[in-house]
Amino acid sequence: MAALQYLALFFVFMIGVAVAAVAVMYVIDRTQRGDAIRRNYPVIGRFRNLFTELGEFFRQYFFAMDREEMPFNRAQRNWIYRASSGKGNTVAFGSTRNLNVPGTPIFMNAVFPPLDDQYASTEPLLIGPYCREPYSAPSIFNISGMSYGAISKPAVKALSRGARLAGVWLNTGEGGLSPYHLEGSCDVIYQIGTAKFGVRDAAGNLSDEKLREMAAHPQIKMFEIKLSQGAKPGKGGILPAAKIDDEVSKIRGVPLGQDAISPNRHREVDDFDDLLDLIAHIREVTGKPVGFKTCMGSADPWFAFFKKVKERGEESAPDFITVDGGEGGTGAAPMPLIDLVGLPLREALIRMVDLRDLAGLHDRIRIVAAGKLVAPGDVAWAICLGADFVTSARGFMFSLGCIQALKCNKNTCPTGITTHIPSLQKGLVVSEKDKRVAAYAKSVISEVETIAHSVGVAEPRQMRRRHVRVVKDDGSSVQMNEIFPSVRLGDGGAAGNRMFEEALRRMASDVKAP
Repeated sequence: MAALQYLALFFVFMIGVAVAAVAVMYVIDRTQRGDAIRRNYPVIGRFRNLFTELGEFFRQYFFAMDREEMPFNRAQRNWIYRASSGKGNTVAFGSTRNLNVPGTPIFMNAVFPPLDDQYASTEPLLIGPYCREPYSAPSIFNISGMSYGAISKPAVKALSRGARLAGVWLNTGEGGLSPYHLEGSCDVIYQIGTAKFGVRDAAGNLSDEKLREMAAHPQIKMFEIKLSQGAKPGKGGILPAAKIDDEVSKIRGVPLGQDAISPNRHREVDDFDDLLDLIAHIREVTGKPVGFKTCMGSADPWFAFFKKVKERGEESAPDFITVDGGEGGTGAAPMPLIDLVGLPLREALIRMVDLRDLAGLHDRIRIVAAGKLVAPGDVAWAICLGADFVTSARGFMFSLGCIQALKCNKNTCPTGITTHIPSLQKGLVVSEKDKRVAAYAKSVISEVETIAHSVGVAEPRQMRRRHVRVVKDDGSSVQMNEIFPSVRLGDGGAAGNRMFEEALRRMASDVKAP
């Protein structure tokens, strides 16, 4: 009986506490002046903020259709999850993809494709023929730049180990080289951002001594100068202070307690002559291939760049160019830049490829495509347009277990990928996730080879624009080479040859590209 009395008193007490809490919130809401909803609807108005916060999570599970979400829909994420787990990616009944959406690529299967024992397989491709240490890159699909600091220690470890298992390269991102990039013994691309983290002196200038130190690592195969990226063109990188611990501070050379913000461009690069000089300098100091990454705003300035290369000679050319689309992602960037600035990859890639080919540098400069390319169809499409390689960051984040919680900039990532909170990092088990990274990369490569085999070529890079159709506004489709004829001599038909000859005349003059 006494126990029941105590229980009743406890419930009365709790009810009293709840009533008191509601009364306090009522008074606070009625007297505050910043939120009109809470002032007019005290206590109840607080639920609006809660539902707004939780809405982005509930949508992906209960309300959005498989192909509706942004930036990546459920169908894309589920394909990556299945590929990463090593499970079969066959589906039943029929495709859920709407083939009437303008811009949808449709690959053209050959009437008599090669037999199964003539399966299309990827061949290594040489980068940097004029370097002391050129790089024979084995894979068409690789891991794009994700800096240590932006992503966690276990995430970098898993990516490094997985890259080694799959035979793909890993880009460091602009945050410098950490021991975890090297742990898996994979091929590494060192990205030099505008702040030159890891290869700068005390004043923030490029250090030849540190460049040589980095180049001495046999795993570092190339250097990539980051001019801009798709998620924030014209704006430097941002690493929130909450993500900067002692180790990140030491690797980057930045102070604790404040955001690490990179300049919006390299201070010593004011024009294309300066860019070519910087490329030549880093290549001479390191002996390894050097290229750059950029997000295009227009093709016009780049016409002048290739003219400069032709004037100097092909040895002066960058060994590769990474073209990032305006739809590219990042851990933290202003919304106007993410949403509104930079050409989408579908336009930028064609323009850069054509300018390279017009300059007669197809076999000299390799083109790397980046920007929201996570599935085999995306990769095959980019190769058809002229890319030599494709890189992905967010695809590999999904392979690590990313659930698109959209908390990359808050240090509260629930999967341990973009957080430095130890309790959250424990969820990312490196010895399991590295296998998922490798399985995802292998699945993408294998299915790109399947598409190449279906269209009738012996190697994925033999795919051309004539092998893919694009859906138009009226629902019909047209071959890509009819919209964008290839400008490579002999590869684009009569229209392409006329364009090539006209462009050569323009290249020799001061007239801008069409």
